[in-house]
Amino acid sequence: MRSQRTILNNLRNPIAIAASIRERKRWEQFFIVLGWFSLLVALLTLVFLVGDLFLRGLPMLNWKFFTSPPSSDPEEAGILTAWVGSLLVILVTAFVAIPLGIAAGIYLEEYAPKNWLLDFIEVNITNLAGVPSIIYGLLALGFFVYILNWGESILTAGFTLALLILPVVIVTTRESLRAIPQGIREAAYAVGSSRWQVIADHVLPYSMGGILTGIIVGISRAIGETAPLITIGALTFITFLPDPPIQSEFPYISFKWIWSPFTVLPIQMFNWVSRPQEAFQVNAAAAGIVLLVLTLAVNATAIYLRYRFRKSIKW
Repeated sequence: MRSQRTILNNLRNPIAIAASIRERKRWEQFFIVLGWFSLLVALLTLVFLVGDLFLRGLPMLNWKFFTSPPSSDPEEAGILTAWVGSLLVILVTAFVAIPLGIAAGIYLEEYAPKNWLLDFIEVNITNLAGVPSIIYGLLALGFFVYILNWGESILTAGFTLALLILPVVIVTTRESLRAIPQGIREAAYAVGSSRWQVIADHVLPYSMGGILTGIIVGISRAIGETAPLITIGALTFITFLPDPPIQSEFPYISFKWIWSPFTVLPIQMFNWVSRPQEAFQVNAAAAGIVLLVLTLAVNATAIYLRYRFRKSIKW
């Protein structure tokens, strides 16, 4: 009651109101300055770290570095097996996670009945998106490696990272579908379209920009993951490439490579960073530049695709 009387008395007093406004503006200015200072510190830290990475690793980036396998000699070591392994693992991850995640998102948003079971599934999918990646590694170790006997292979790594990014793909798919105005669905139903025709011809094309953004963001996360791959037995030192997927003899396509042992760029960097020689630290910086450029390229692709899809939509 006293606080309410105080507020009413202040409202009747123009001088108190003016003083209160000045105090609020001072606090506003303080938080603006604090926000800009925090942003400046973060940007300077990022620029310093990236600049140091480029200064140390840029001289090592040459054709030999990309085409040479790892070696005990830092002058001869390269990232051939690492970047090939990363591309193959991400290929399997995308092949598994993209169609499964989009299909699950479409079913949950457009077909599933709205009941307690759907609410339960939504809560669990949202929670899975925040589970630490090492948990997925332990799950893959017990299920893919020991139960299914897939071993420490590219297939195991691809499915592990697919499980990791699957909640992200499902959530972004549902949010993109939900953002489409209901009037578009009703107009399509009004001219006799079936539910699948509405989804395939109208809802899905209009939401593809957001869906692709979520997919690429998930793949960007998968590119830099290390913990789950180490858990399932990824090698830190490997000098040979997997079997080529294309052969000169019939049937010309081989899938033996999915059973091959592998390494990826983050694990190769971890291996070099853990060594005491300074030359290996330089190699790790060069590999970090490649990983950073690869991640930025994937995100730039997402932005471009989103722009193209949104530009083509005319409501």
